[in-house]
Amino acid sequence: MRAADPSSPQPRPAIRGAGRSRTGRPPSAPATTAILAIACTAQFMVILDVSVLNVALPAMRAELRLGPAGQQWIVNAYTLAFAGLLLLGGRAADLVGTRRAFLAGVTAFTFASLAGGFATEGALLIAARAVQGAGGAVLAPATLTLIMRTFTEPAARTRAMGAWSAVMAAGGAVGGVVGGVLTEYAGWRWVMFVNVPIGAGLLAAAVIFVPAASGAPGGLRRLDLPGALTVTAGLTSVVHGTVESETHAWGAWQVWGPLAAGLLLLAVFVAVEARVAHPLVPLAALRRRTVATANLLVLCMGAAAFSMWFLLSLYFQQVLGESALVAGLCFLPGSAAVVAGAQIATRLIARTGPRPIILTGMTISTVGLLWMSRIGTHADGDYVTDVLGPFVLATLGAGLSLMPVTAAATSGAAPHEAGLASGLVNTSRQMGGALGLAMLGTVAAHAGGGAAGYGRALLVGAACTAAAGAGALALPRLRDLNRDHLNREPNREPDRDLNREPNREPDRDLNRYPRKG
Repeated sequence: MRAADPSSPQPRPAIRGAGRSRTGRPPSAPATTAILAIACTAQFMVILDVSVLNVALPAMRAELRLGPAGQQWIVNAYTLAFAGLLLLGGRAADLVGTRRAFLAGVTAFTFASLAGGFATEGALLIAARAVQGAGGAVLAPATLTLIMRTFTEPAARTRAMGAWSAVMAAGGAVGGVVGGVLTEYAGWRWVMFVNVPIGAGLLAAAVIFVPAASGAPGGLRRLDLPGALTVTAGLTSVVHGTVESETHAWGAWQVWGPLAAGLLLLAVFVAVEARVAHPLVPLAALRRRTVATANLLVLCMGAAAFSMWFLLSLYFQQVLGESALVAGLCFLPGSAAVVAGAQIATRLIARTGPRPIILTGMTISTVGLLWMSRIGTHADGDYVTDVLGPFVLATLGAGLSLMPVTAAATSGAAPHEAGLASGLVNTSRQMGGALGLAMLGTVAAHAGGGAAGYGRALLVGAACTAAAGAGALALPRLRDLNRDHLNREPNREPDRDLNREPNREPDRDLNRYPRKG
């Protein structure tokens, strides 16, 4: 190892304080545990708010006198803002610092939840949900960025990402239970109010434990404003056009107009990114085989998972006639299966790499969704006979796949690109969820609704997971991943990371999947 010349000035890091305490030393074990808990809790809150409303929708619709479209917009307002702003939110963590982005996201999310709980009209609740989505778009990438910058040793990062993935999956699964209990005993408004004490606790904990860190030199002055505007408007327009297909035919201008405008804006975004000095999304990142493939898989997985939870919530209440509380309790076995799958994946990924785990998980999910689609063969049904077994299979497969695909999507990201990588994978997941929910909802409506419609929609969900399983074959094998990381381009600008001591030989790759034994 070559010693550094003490007389030569050390380069100023692009990101100061990342993964370090205020003293400049690496954070202690209790501090890193606290940061992991903060990141996981924040992600849990964001994902919980997607699913917690599902069982409360009928109560909201009745009290606020909403039609079917208004009920759907309670979900879609959040999804549109979340999906449209995620790339910008992820980049914000790189430009202004993870702590500032985290605090801003938590603050917006918490106050929007408070406002939504006091809403007396559907329009006010929908507006609050949109602000929640905007706050979540900043907060969600910041949670993954915190983990990537705090846990730089490969084995520790794998464990941390396993915990983050399990908590995120549990948030989607437990949301139905929490929503059912709150709706049944406290009223639907508490599915909004529940975020307020969580948000307040996160703000206090982040001020104490999350290290203050500056962003990239120049901060927001380096923000690619044309790129941010075009990609946000493009993604929002595409999702809006797809959502409109639930109430209009695909040939109607209300559908194809926003879709065409969104695709045009996304094409403009790609042209802008190829020319600006500091692009919001460097196109070179999208040309990496692992990153591009993993984000496509996340898109397909999100389409199936989000839609399954939403459709089952309606099936339990509208077909089986269960109360909000019982509907929520029906999700408990799936919650346990998701967490179990995530823990299994955490133990296996170091030996196998992500490809075989994702392939196995998506195969299991596909079998579960195909089996579950049989609910459409009869107008009434039974939870134990028709749903329980396939539901556990579908959620087990999802839990197995979540952490490996996230690890693949963020592999190779430099510390100063951590927010970008986090934003990309979260955008893919939310876009998949929004598009899948709109498309499967349209399939269910066109099939006549009820059990028959839900069964037909679940068949489409099975096609999504099957496509994700087939796409996993395009991911590199473990040995190829390790070889590619070790043979990185020699002319690549070295990562400037304060987590690396000045005299230490640069790490070959912080994201390499280590072999055990």
